Amino acid sequence: MAALRFMASLRSALWLLLALVVFGAATERQALAQLPPGTTRTGTFVWDGEKWEPVEPTPVAVSAPALVSIAIEPPPLPVYVQPPCPEPNLLWTPGHWSYDPIDGYFWVPGVWVPAPYIGALWTPGYWGWSNGQYAFREGYWGPHIGYYGGVSYGGGYMGIGFAGGTWNGGIFAYNTAVVHVNVSVVTNVYVNTTIVEQTTIVNTNNVSFSGGPNGVQHQPTADEQVAEHDQHVAPTAFQQQHIAAAKADTSNFAKNNGGHPKNVAVAKPLAEEKHNPPAGFKPPAAKPVAELAKAQASPATVAAAKAATTKNAAIKAAPAKTEAKAEPKPAPKPAAQPAPKPEAKPASKPAAQPAAKPETKPEARPEAKPAAQPAAKPEAKPAAKPEPKPAAKPAPKPEAKPAPKPAAKPTPKKKPEDDKK
Repeated sequence: MAALRFMASLRSALWLLLALVVFGAATERQALAQLPPGTTRTGTFVWDGEKWEPVEPTPVAVSAPALVSIAIEPPPLPVYVQPPCPEPNLLWTPGHWSYDPIDGYFWVPGVWVPAPYIGALWTPGYWGWSNGQYAFREGYWGPHIGYYGGVSYGGGYMGIGFAGGTWNGGIFAYNTAVVHVNVSVVTNVYVNTTIVEQTTIVNTNNVSFSGGPNGVQHQPTADEQVAEHDQHVAPTAFQQQHIAAAKADTSNFAKNNGGHPKNVAVAKPLAEEKHNPPAGFKPPAAKPVAELAKAQASPATVAAAKAATTKNAAIKAAPAKTEAKAEPKPAPKPAAQPAPKPEAKPASKPAAQPAAKPETKPEARPEAKPAAQPAAKPEAKPAAKPEPKPAAKPAPKPEAKPAPKPAAKPTPKKKPEDDKK
């Protein structure tokens, strides 16, 4: 009897499990039936052939979550020379400022990283300003370059997209106009300065964050928004180890280097970590190198770069205006200068006038004209000037002049009279 009861309960459990499976399959078919024909579902979005559309009422934000939020402004980006790419199919990941809750900002050096799959591109992380806080958005790998705040990191990341090269079939071609490569090893290269100029957001202050009163003023373009919905690959384990190593080096902290780290870039590339590409993804087809050299950015990208540059220039001009206004305000400076000047002038004039022009002294001093002139002049001159000078002048003059004249005249008169007598 016990065996029969056990078998009966087992059959009931199997029937219940089968019912749940059938119900789940029916629910999934009903959900898929609601999607337009020819669409592909990836996460919470579907591709209808032209754009991605959400399939949930409240889709999860696609952009990378903020890893840290702080009220202290990140330091400016240091200027450095990119080490040459040592081997093919490496992508440059520019250096950036990271943050430690205890010791503050520290620099993560730029480094060459093998792409996780053929056709993958690196979108750098960036600091964004919002409501008085600076939040860092982590970088990622994907089929397209996404939004990184318009920050011009250099090395091909000019603010929008990537001008340092492109996948050309299964090999990455480098634009040596902005990327350094070891030409003896890396031969798939070209030169295109036009796309560099078109995608550069001028950032003369080397600002390392986007938005806010002093950050880079660039809003995401349509292409950057589409790239946000790609299937992304997080930084590889070797990239995470690279960040940890930078944090362990105390010389990378801004409080120790004054915002000028010594190890700004690493020449040795990181190890490779393979990942599967997104379903159905294929890298761009191969093109002649001459065609890559003539490629140009889209008109929308060019307009966005110019608009951001204009806004950045306006922000830079603001502090210059305040400094110009502050210069004329300090009135005590010109008031203090004329006071010592008149005192220095009379002291220098009388010293030069008595020796060169004795007659101009009474004319320069109108105060000595009244009745006090005759008495004041002889007394003021010997008292103000050294006494030996006036004493020496009158003494030799009267004695030398009258004495020789009378002595010379009587002598010739007396001699003839004596001869007659």
